[in-house]
Amino acid sequence: MFSKTSSRFFLMLNFGLVYVFWGSTYLGIDIAVEHIPPALMCATRFTIAGVIMLAYCLVAGHNIRYSARELLQLAIVGNLLLMGGNLTLSYAEMYIPSGLAALLVATIPLWFLILDALMLGHYHVSPRGLAGLALGLVGTAVLLWPKLTATTGVGRKELWWSIALIVGALSWAFGSVLAKKWQSGPPTFGGTSWQVFFAGLGNFVFATLNRDYHRAIWTASGVEAIAYLVVCGSLIGYTAYIYILGHAPTARVSTYAYVNPVVAVFLGWLFRHEVVDRYVLAGSAVVIASVILVTSASVTKKNESVAAAEVAAD
Repeated sequence: MFSKTSSRFFLMLNFGLVYVFWGSTYLGIDIAVEHIPPALMCATRFTIAGVIMLAYCLVAGHNIRYSARELLQLAIVGNLLLMGGNLTLSYAEMYIPSGLAALLVATIPLWFLILDALMLGHYHVSPRGLAGLALGLVGTAVLLWPKLTATTGVGRKELWWSIALIVGALSWAFGSVLAKKWQSGPPTFGGTSWQVFFAGLGNFVFATLNRDYHRAIWTASGVEAIAYLVVCGSLIGYTAYIYILGHAPTARVSTYAYVNPVVAVFLGWLFRHEVVDRYVLAGSAVVIASVILVTSASVTKKNESVAAAEVAAD
C-alpha cells in the first residue's frame, strides 16, 4: 500500500513540475531575449543542458551509445523540436506577449493528431476529435483577431510572428511524430539528452551565421533567465516529462498543453503586465476546450482491408 501511494504521489509531483516549470519557461524566454539574440540564447541553453544530461547518463550508467543512423535521427528530432519549435518561439516572444505565445503553442496537440493520422497509419478520428480540431481553428482566429484587423506596422508584424509561431508548433508536432515513428520503445533519458545537445549545436550554427555574438548583451537578468531555463525548463522539466511519459496514459500526459498556457498567461500578467483582454480570455477558453476535446477523443485504427482499398484508390 505504501509503495503504491508513494508511486502515485511521485507521479503527481512530476505532473506538477511539468505544469509549473514548462508554463514558466515562456516568461523566462521573454526575459532572456531582451538583450540576448534568440538563437544564441537557445544555443547556450540547450548545449549546457545537453552536456549536463549526457554527463549524468555516464555517471548513472544510462546508455548513450547509439548507431550513426540513430544519432542522425535524434539530431533531426531534437532540432525540429527545440530549434524549429523553441527558436521560433524565442523570436516570436520579441514581438508578441508570452501569454499569447503560450496559447498559440497550445495548438500542438491539434497538429499532432493530424500528422499522427497521416504519417503513422490509417485512422478513424472520432467526431469528438474532429470537433476539437475545428474548435481549435476558431479559437486561434479569436486570439489573432486584433492582429488580423490591425492596420499599423506593429500589428502586422505581430500577426506574422503569430503565424510563424503556429508553424513552429507544427515543427514540434512533426518532430514528435517522427520520434514516435522511429522509436522502438518508450523514450530514454540518453536519447533525450542527445536531442537536447544536438539542438544546442544547431542553434549555435544559426547564431554564428546570424552574427548573434556581436549583438548580445549579457545582462544579469538575461543570464539568470538562461540559468532558470537550463535548470527548470530543460533538466527538471524534461526529466519529469520523461517520467510521466513512461508512467501515465498519453491523454493524461498531453494535459500539459492546456495547463501551461494558463500558467504562462498568469505569470505574464503578474510580472510583465501583459494585457489580458476579451480576445485573450475568449480565445484561450476556446483553444483550451479544443485541446481537451482532442486529447480525450478516441482514435481507432481502420480495418486493414478498408485501408488497403483507400491506398489503391489514391
